[in-house]
Amino acid sequence: MEAEKWGRRIRAYRKLKGYTQEGFSRELGVSVSILGEIERGNRLPAKDLLERIAHSLRISMDDLAPKE
Repeated sequence: MEAEKWGRRIRAYRKLKGYTQEGFSRELGVSVSILGEIERGNRLPAKDLLERIAHSLRISMDDLAPKE
């Protein structure tokens, strides 16, 4: 459940910023399949990857974190 919330927010911000999955995964240094698993909620990203995601999207970790 937690992974789904993170995944939805990451996908929404990625699209809002105009990134494709391919382009964003390349910028993060992960495969498209890993990014897809994260966005679908099948995988919870490690803290260091979450920090890279927030940095690449130019948002804070607080903005990226799911709201209760």
